[in-house]
Amino acid sequence: MERAYAAEPDLVEAALADMQAVYDRDPACDKFSQVLLNFKGFQAVQCQRLAHWLWGRGRKTLALALQSHTSEVFHVDIHPAASLGRGIMLDHATGVVIGETAVVGDNVSMLHRVTLGGSGSGRGVRHPRIGHGVLLGAGAVVLGPVKVGSGAKVGAGSVVLTDLPDHVVAVGVPARVVRRDIHLAEPRMRPVDSGLDWAVDFTI
Repeated sequence: MERAYAAEPDLVEAALADMQAVYDRDPACDKFSQVLLNFKGFQAVQCQRLAHWLWGRGRKTLALALQSHTSEVFHVDIHPAASLGRGIMLDHATGVVIGETAVVGDNVSMLHRVTLGGSGSGRGVRHPRIGHGVLLGAGAVVLGPVKVGSGAKVGAGSVVLTDLPDHVVAVGVPARVVRRDIHLAEPRMRPVDSGLDWAVDFTI
């Protein structure tokens, strides 16, 4: 871990962005030290970032071992090959599963039991692409190589099987769009639109 952080400063910057995201978006958090010491979603994401670093350097056995141990300790299973942006918040985190070819954008928030799963057993891209500023509610399931557009919200327990446009709210099984252009919401509603105002390029 020390070698990874020394060799790749971006890992440290990503961790700081994740910490800031949790502090800003989770009303239960009032100290940065809470995030670092006690929030397993943050800790699990940092373990995946290290596993991803190892995976990219051909140390796949060690990366998979770290994934397995992280899953056992935190009940969060993120494949080392999955690509995570900055400013990620896993709130409560228990039961989160993210598959091998998944891509998650910047400033994404997920609650517990979110699944970014594959469809079929073929090769190639088989997991979702999640845009910037997306909110995935508790128990949301996104299956296959579908795209969830930037700023979208997926309701708790929903199952996404097809692409979703930017800035929509989708709910149900299968998920259907029930609201559009939420980035244009009137000012009094904007505080609930978590992540929509975040810059794509997260700066520390």
